[in-house]
Amino acid sequence: MALSYVHGVSRTPLLGETIGANLERTAARFGEHEALVSVHQGIRLTYAELDAEVDLLARGLLGLGVGAGDRVGIWSPNRAEWVLVQYATAKLGAILVNVNPAYRTSELEFVVRQSGCRVLFCAPDVKGADYAEMVAAADVPALEHAVFFGTPEWAALADGEGGPPAAAVRAQGAALDQDDPINLQYTSGTTGFPKGATLTHRNILNNGFFVGEALGYDEHDRICIPVPLYHCFGMVMGNLAATSHGAAMVLPADAFDAGATLAAVTGERCTSLYGVPTMFLAQLAELGRRPSDLSTLRTGIMAGSPCPVEVMRRVVERMGIAQMSICFGMTETSPVSTQTPREDTIEHRCETVGVVHPHLEVKVIDPETGRTVARGDSGEFCARGYSVMRGYWDEPERTDEAIDPAGWMHTGDLATMDHEGYVKIVGRSKDMIIRGGENVYPREIEEFLYTHPDVADVQVVSVPDERYGEEVVAWVLPSEGAQVEAEAIREFCRGTIAHYKVPRHVLVADAFPMTVTGKVQKYKLREAAVQRLGIGVGPAE
Repeated sequence: MALSYVHGVSRTPLLGETIGANLERTAARFGEHEALVSVHQGIRLTYAELDAEVDLLARGLLGLGVGAGDRVGIWSPNRAEWVLVQYATAKLGAILVNVNPAYRTSELEFVVRQSGCRVLFCAPDVKGADYAEMVAAADVPALEHAVFFGTPEWAALADGEGGPPAAAVRAQGAALDQDDPINLQYTSGTTGFPKGATLTHRNILNNGFFVGEALGYDEHDRICIPVPLYHCFGMVMGNLAATSHGAAMVLPADAFDAGATLAAVTGERCTSLYGVPTMFLAQLAELGRRPSDLSTLRTGIMAGSPCPVEVMRRVVERMGIAQMSICFGMTETSPVSTQTPREDTIEHRCETVGVVHPHLEVKVIDPETGRTVARGDSGEFCARGYSVMRGYWDEPERTDEAIDPAGWMHTGDLATMDHEGYVKIVGRSKDMIIRGGENVYPREIEEFLYTHPDVADVQVVSVPDERYGEEVVAWVLPSEGAQVEAEAIREFCRGTIAHYKVPRHVLVADAFPMTVTGKVQKYKLREAAVQRLGIGVGPAE
């Protein structure tokens, strides 16, 4: 009987270096090649220029007293400055703390406090949200410097003012190790507040490198990155895949815009394009209104949520991306564990999440016994290898719940593995909602809504949605004598929690369906929401 276990055999060795050393090696080989284009900012940097700018910023950070192990946050949409901060902190061994640009005051406060950020880089404002005002309102006593892009303080820091000579950056880099933590990515938790997945140079540099290897990247590739840099999709699968191969990073806009993305592909002659399925749907619709020359595209990545076969066919036929790849994983695994080969069939690309990545192991186990199941049987997907995080920042108990003593990361996803080693995801952690590629954990929203004076109890579930795949529904039990208005609940959330977590639907209940042991039956709430809202699809699971 063949078991659902496979390891990624590869003749290409792992990269045994730090991110800073890898960037310097790339700059030495491809110094005159374009490294970074921020279309919306009108910024272009070659690899030689990028490495020099990164060194200047690193000197400025040293002048602030930032060193190895210090946490430096970044709260910004996609900008050239984001890339500079990513690589400058890596050269110093400072741990970059990614803050979702959609976060608002309470979420920012939690992440900065939990991680112990000393410095926070910020955009001045995003889509009308005043970041400076929110930073000022946040209770973050350990934060010593909030530096806003576009200000004199940023300009001075980016020029290395007040910092030591360039040799100090080299000395700092030489003292670092590939296994040092370098990045904190906060992932929503099923039980309360987000957890900071702690990732090392080795984790994310190698993952980005092997994603690029699977896509056949070299110094002639130009990668259009409309996905957010704060997420592994942007900063690992995008930036690190590019810089480990000498390819160009192309940022079309500060946030996703279908027209801007297509214009960047055309104007910059991009060879690769990233996105979640909803992004590709928006671009297909834009192409229907305004045709674009996408003839240079050959490959790309679609990830974040399942890809319908028809969407993939349209992307291949109408956008000409014949070598589109599907990636699967989680932040805690840096993130990619499986990927479809770029020449794979459309069926494999839509019905599976590919095969194991090089130098990794994956298996499917019986969640009750922990035993590996037979090929074709369903069970929990687990991954092991260089990509597994160090742990959750300052949370050993939650780390032990996720990573077992043998080093396997338990993902909570239900999967099958066929006889060719292709993995198919057949379910996931019951509660998680994937809305337009964003992972939403109901408990986080529930915890927040419990603070509303008119809410006695609340349960958050999902319903199917044509545009986003799933939408958030909050079932509310009102406090005694209170009248709950849906818009009032949504307004309570806006500006305080991320926009994608704000419930699209708020429904009032008299009671929640319970099991005999007193647990809420969320599947019944999903069914009831589908019926109440008149959605002509079965319940979202």
